[in-house]
Amino acid sequence: MAVSIKSAREIELMRESCRLLSIVHDELGKAIRPGISTYEIDALGEKLIRDCGCIPNFLHYNGYPASICVSVNDEVVHGIPRKDRILQEGDIVSLDAGLIYKGYHSDAARTYGVGKISAEAQQLIDVTKQSFFEGIKMAKAGNHLYDISNAIDAYVSQFGYGIVRDLVGHGIGTSLHEDPQIPNFAQRRRGLKLQAGMTLAIEPMINMGRCDVEWLEDDWTVVAEDGSLSAHYENTVLITEGEPEILTLPISER
Repeated sequence: MAVSIKSAREIELMRESCRLLSIVHDELGKAIRPGISTYEIDALGEKLIRDCGCIPNFLHYNGYPASICVSVNDEVVHGIPRKDRILQEGDIVSLDAGLIYKGYHSDAARTYGVGKISAEAQQLIDVTKQSFFEGIKMAKAGNHLYDISNAIDAYVSQFGYGIVRDLVGHGIGTSLHEDPQIPNFAQRRRGLKLQAGMTLAIEPMINMGRCDVEWLEDDWTVVAEDGSLSAHYENTVLITEGEPEILTLPISER
């Protein structure tokens, strides 16, 4: 496994790629409302990315046909935007987006409620987001990769939710997906030792019901097998000698 350690110059490029993506996500979040189509969300996302002078890194990636993955309710990830898929009051929707800035990738995901949602759906969104923050408490140089995985699992398991096992986080840099793979569930081994300069996309995907998922006939959309709601939260993170730096942290949280 070859995990890239970014130079000071590369880290600056990653910071800018991620800063621009956080702006895109903030704008997309404002657009979420009942009546908007997932196609309109994708079109807005692509325009925002290109207006930054960047390239949407999901578009045509292994054949994926859109710039923004828009996944509704029981869709875990990789939902394909459609003109006839209209968000309804009470839905939850996950937006996964990334861009390329001067050859460097960024990647982040958020889950939103559409209008007024149930308390149970809101808790799923909140727990998924918090599980990311529990995980990155361990994302420090000298710790081990699976310390992150174990921390996410320990937090989520308290709520009885299913942690998706078929999809994991990943390294990121000049490629969208680099080593290492980062599970969101407990591991017996410790994994590689974290070093300053690693950039990781950490992304818990949590189902309200069981962990099992299946792929739809489009070969992209991943859904909870039991039809339960699913949430996704992701940021690109820089490992430092001290606390981790969340490169795609929302502007409102900086």
